[in-house]
Amino acid sequence: MGISIDLILVPQGAEYRTVCRGLSKAPAPPQVISLPIGIEPVTRLLKSRLSELNAAQPKVLVMGLCGSLVLHLQVKDAVVYSSCVLQRENGRQEYLCDRALTNQIQTTLGGLVKPVQALTSDRVVCSATTKRMLAITHGVDVVDMEGGAILSLLGQQRISVAMLRVVSDDCDQDLPDLSTAVDASGNLQPGKVAIAMVRQPMAATHLIRGSLHGLQKLQSITQTLFAH
Repeated sequence: MGISIDLILVPQGAEYRTVCRGLSKAPAPPQVISLPIGIEPVTRLLKSRLSELNAAQPKVLVMGLCGSLVLHLQVKDAVVYSSCVLQRENGRQEYLCDRALTNQIQTTLGGLVKPVQALTSDRVVCSATTKRMLAITHGVDVVDMEGGAILSLLGQQRISVAMLRVVSDDCDQDLPDLSTAVDASGNLQPGKVAIAMVRQPMAATHLIRGSLHGLQKLQSITQTLFAH
């Protein structure tokens, strides 16, 4: 018997395309919605579709890549969230993922995934020093830019949400500073990404290599999860 998921939310671009490829041979694939980058753009998108989601009451799975904040999680590790801390300038709040749906994913994937606590940041986390500081400050293992916002909004509507991601950068690696490369609508601006890559070539190499490995694992874990 297959996993019971009605809707997948995944960041736009390469992550969205990768998940769709992973679902290409699934017998009854769920609907997939691509997300913008960042807390506010994701919140705006979901609010615009809230009546539709409330009517359907779907079981939602958030997929994509994430960054490791701890040494024991490496590039290509697949993780399933237990909870997610949403960090904003005015404070923090922790939200729990749906336990039954999370358990179903862990049972299906077995030892292929590791349970983690996550952090959703309102800015791109580029520095290895910052990554380690966030892990200590918040007691979390990985970071993303969407999960907490999704849990905050859909949890209020009693919609079941689980989160499955793949690590694409280690905690001891600096990444290019992409803080100015994401516009107000949550879209990456290719020109600014290219400039950031040129300015920090070693960090750019880490980002590219880790993303490629992470996407490869994301596709395979999607195929495995929805194989039956």
